[in-house]
Amino acid sequence: MRLHYRKSGTGRPLLILHGLLGSSDNWFSLAKVFAGLFEVYLVDQRNHGLSPQSAAFNYTLLVDDLHEFIQEHNLHEPIIIGHSMGGKTAMNFAVRYPKMLSQLIVVDIVPKSYPVHHDHILEGLGAINLSTLSSRTEADTMLSKHVPEPDVRQFLLKNLYRTSEGKFDWRFNLSAIAAHIEEIGEGMQTKGTYTGPALFIKGARSNYYANGDENIVKSIFPAAQIVTLNTGHWVQAENPAAFSSTVLQFLNQA
Repeated sequence: MRLHYRKSGTGRPLLILHGLLGSSDNWFSLAKVFAGLFEVYLVDQRNHGLSPQSAAFNYTLLVDDLHEFIQEHNLHEPIIIGHSMGGKTAMNFAVRYPKMLSQLIVVDIVPKSYPVHHDHILEGLGAINLSTLSSRTEADTMLSKHVPEPDVRQFLLKNLYRTSEGKFDWRFNLSAIAAHIEEIGEGMQTKGTYTGPALFIKGARSNYYANGDENIVKSIFPAAQIVTLNTGHWVQAENPAAFSSTVLQFLNQA
C-alpha cells in the first residue's frame, strides 16, 4: 500500500507514525523542529489521513506498509518515532526488521495487550450522521454526549472534512477501525527482541503505563532508555519543548 506522507528537511531520515484516529497533521509543528537536523517523513498509516483505506487492519499490515514505504523511498536505516498505535507499529517493525532502522523512539505505549478503551469514542463518532450533518459545531455537540473532554473532541474532529460535493466525511476509516479495535489493543505480533538503541518516553499522568511495565519493555528492548515527562498520553502535544529536547538528546548520543 502506498502511504501518503509529508517530507521536510535534509539529513538522516526520520519517520514519524501517529496514533489511532490521528494523522500526520498532528506532528506538523514538531516536524519543523526536527527538519532543521533531519529529513523528516510524516506518514499517514493505512485507514488514516490521506492514505488508502482497506477493510483489513492489524499490526502485521501496518508493519508491511512501513517496510514497503522504506524500500520505496530508498531510506537507509531511518530513525523511527511512533506514538501509541504508531509506537506499536514501530516496535513490531523493529523486532521484525532490526537491521532496517538505526534508532527507535516509542511514545507512551508498552509492548503488551490493552483492553478496549476507545469504545465510547467510536460510539460517539458513529452517532454522528454525516449525511445530515450541517456544521462542525453540530458535530462537536453530538460528540460531547460521548466524549466530554473538549481537547479530545478537537483532536478527533480534525479528521472531519467536506467532500467536493459539500458533504462531511471522515479522513479515517471508521468502520474498519471499529471492526478491528481489539486487534489494535493486542500485544506484540512479532516475536523476538530488538537490541538496538531505543528510547521510550512515557507521560507521568498517562494510564498507558502500569507498575512493572518497564520490565516488559526491557525484556524485548534490552537497550531501552525510559524517560518520564510530566504529561498525559499525548506527550508530544502537551509538552512539545520537553519532548523534542528529550528526543534530540537521545539522537545526539549516536
